[in-house]
Amino acid sequence: MLENELIDANEISDSTSPKIDSMDTILDEEIVMAGGEFKESAEFEGSIGRTMYDSPTAQDNTITVLIPRDHIGEAPSQSLLRIKSRPRDVGGDGRDYIGIVVQGPFSDPDGLRADAPIVVTSTVRGTQFMPRFHGRVQVEILGEEFEGSLAPPRFRPLPNSPVFPLSNEETASALRLGGDVRLGLAVGLENMPVSLPSLPKDVIPRHTAILGTTGGGKSTTVSGLVGKLAGRGVSTIIIDTEGEYTHLMEPTQDAKMLMELKRRGLSPHGAQNVTIYHLVGRDTANPTHADLRKFSLKFSNISPYAVQEILALNDAQGERFEKAYRLTRDALMKLKIFPATDEDRQRLMDLDEMEEGYPRMTLDHLYDVVRLCANAVGNETGETPLRSHDFSQNRTAVEAIVKSATNTLPKNVFSWWKVQGALSRLVRLNIFDNPAAPPPDYTAMTAGTGITIVDLSDTDSPQVNNLVIAELLRGLMLKQDENYKKQEKGGVAKRVAVVIEEAHEFLSAERIKQMPVIFQQVARIARRGRKRWLGLVFVTQLPQHLPNEVFGLVNNFILHKISDTNVVDRLKRTVGAIDEGLWSRLPNLAPGQAIVSLTSVARPILVSVDPTPHKLRMID
Repeated sequence: MLENELIDANEISDSTSPKIDSMDTILDEEIVMAGGEFKESAEFEGSIGRTMYDSPTAQDNTITVLIPRDHIGEAPSQSLLRIKSRPRDVGGDGRDYIGIVVQGPFSDPDGLRADAPIVVTSTVRGTQFMPRFHGRVQVEILGEEFEGSLAPPRFRPLPNSPVFPLSNEETASALRLGGDVRLGLAVGLENMPVSLPSLPKDVIPRHTAILGTTGGGKSTTVSGLVGKLAGRGVSTIIIDTEGEYTHLMEPTQDAKMLMELKRRGLSPHGAQNVTIYHLVGRDTANPTHADLRKFSLKFSNISPYAVQEILALNDAQGERFEKAYRLTRDALMKLKIFPATDEDRQRLMDLDEMEEGYPRMTLDHLYDVVRLCANAVGNETGETPLRSHDFSQNRTAVEAIVKSATNTLPKNVFSWWKVQGALSRLVRLNIFDNPAAPPPDYTAMTAGTGITIVDLSDTDSPQVNNLVIAELLRGLMLKQDENYKKQEKGGVAKRVAVVIEEAHEFLSAERIKQMPVIFQQVARIARRGRKRWLGLVFVTQLPQHLPNEVFGLVNNFILHKISDTNVVDRLKRTVGAIDEGLWSRLPNLAPGQAIVSLTSVARPILVSVDPTPHKLRMID
C-alpha cells in the first residue's frame, strides 16, 4: 500500500514538474522574507543581534533582542541600539528605531530553557558538555529615527530585524547627555559622561530633588555639583544645617575619594570664593575660614502670618498676636516712624503682609506692645520697662494707643502671657535687627562669583532654621527680581541655585499643614524663580516626609539608594519615565550611584556620580 502511494506520488510529481519549480520559488521567497538568506546581505553587516518574536508576556514599547555569544558584551545595560526593521523589498516596513537596553544582557542556552534538567545537571556536575548559549536583552524603544532625529514611535520593529550598537557619540547625542556641568559616568557604558547644561532656564531653575538614605552619596553629589555650578558662574547658596559643607574650600583628604578621583583622572582641589554666613551669637563649624560673616534677620521682612506659624500659636494666641501687631502698626504710624515720607506712603499702599511684615517694625516694638496689652488685661500696675528705644522715648503715646483699645482686647490674660513668652524666646535669641550684624548681602550672594554657605549647625532649633530659610528665600527672590529687571534692560543675567539641606525639617507634610503661608511663599518663589533663573535644590534622607506639594515643584530628580518600598512606590507615582528595571535597582544601589532624571536628558539613566574633589566634614 505504502509502495503504491509512493509510486503514485512520484507519478504525480513527474506529471506536475512545473508546479514543483513554483513551490521552490515560493519557498525561497519565504526564506528570504524570514531572513534566512538575507543575513548575507549588506543590511545585516555589522549587526550584533536580531529582534525576537513577541511572546504572550510582551509589553508595549519594548522588544526582545537575541544576541550571539560573541556579541553579548556589545549590548550592556543602558546602551543604545539601532534596530533596522526589515526592508520593504523583503516584506518589512523599512523603519529605523533607536532603543535602550533596560533589562539584561542575560545568557540563555540555545534551544533549551535555562532550567531544563539537562542544563541544570550539566552545570551542577561541572561537565564540559555544556550547551551553547546566546544573549538576550529587553529593549525599550525611544523613538523612530528619521533624518537624524527621533520621533515618537508609531509601530514596532518586525521580528528578525538586525540590531546595531550606537557609538559613544551617537549615544550621548540621542540621550542628550551633553552639558558643561558633569555629574558622573553612565553605568554600563564605557567612559560615557553624564552632564547637565548650566545656561538654559529649563533645567536648574525647574528645581531639583536629591534623595536617598544616609550613606548613599547625597553630600558627595551636592558638594561636587555646587562646585561645578559655581565654576560656571552660577551663584550657589547652601543652607547647611549640619555644617557639612563648611570646608569645601579645602581639597578632600578622604582615602576613598582620592582613589576614585585618581581612577577617573580627576584631582582633589578646594572650591573657590567661598563665603560662610552664620547667625550673630552662634558659632560656625569652620571658625578659621578667612571669609566669615555674621548676619541677623530683619523682623519687618517676615510676614506676620509666617511668624505665627513658626511660633506654632493656636487660634486664641494667634488672635492676640494679630491684635498686638495692628496696635504696633498704629503706633509706628502715629510716631511717624513709618510712613515718614511720600515714598513710604506709596510703599504702604503696595504692602502685602502675606509676603512681608510692616516696614521698620522690630521684634522689640511688637514685644513691648504685647507686654502692655497683657498688663492692661491683667490690670497690672506699675511702669513696665520697654525694650524699644522708639517706644521708650514716646511711652505716653504708645500707652495711650493700647489703653484706647483695652475694651476690644481679648480678656484671657493667660493667652497673652503665652504670646509674650513665645516672643520672649525670639527676643533672647538676639537674631533680629541686631546692630552688631547686618542682614545677608543678597547682592554679593547673587553676583555669580562663588559659593555662599549659610551655616546653621549651631542653632539647634528647627523654628529658627525655618525663620532663616524663609527670610533667605524671600530676600534672594527679591534680589533676583531686581537682577531680572536689569537683565531685561541689557544687563548681565544672574543665575542662582539654592540648596536646602534637611529639606524635610523645613517642608515636611506635618509642617506644611501647620505652616501653609510659608509653603505658599516657597511655591511662589519656585514658580517665579523659573523665569528669573532661581533654582531650588531640596536634599533629604527622609523623602517620605516630603509632601506631594513639594514634589509637584520639582522636575529634576537624583535618586540615591532608597530601601523603603513604600517610599519607592510613592516615587514611582511622582517621577515619570523611569523604567521598572531601574526602579528594581534603586534599593540596592552602591554608594555614589544614582538614578538621574533631568529635563535635559532624553530618559532617566543610572549614573556613577563623580567623587567630590572638595573636603566634607562627614562623608555621605
